[in-house]
Amino acid sequence: MDAKTLNKSLNEVLAFERGEIDLKTTEVAPPLIDVKKLRAKIGLSQSEFASRFGFSAAAIKNWEQGIRQPEGPARTLLALIEQNPKLIEKEIKKLQAA
Repeated sequence: MDAKTLNKSLNEVLAFERGEIDLKTTEVAPPLIDVKKLRAKIGLSQSEFASRFGFSAAAIKNWEQGIRQPEGPARTLLALIEQNPKLIEKEIKKLQAA
């Protein structure tokens, strides 16, 4: 990014903060993940999966039984786990150690 583009972006942020403009926002919804299939692929029980990735066991059970659907950050985290479970587990361990 060049200085001109950076300066323009900064001015837009400042104008937004002053209430002078509205900024365009885009919502991105991660795909719904089949939690049971994902968990089986990784080879973990419900409680192991919940513990390893920071979910409650009840949430895993409810998602797998179709009682509820993952929302917000949980849905995002599940999509990331599906892409690279070992990397996400490694990063969660780093956060826990910090």
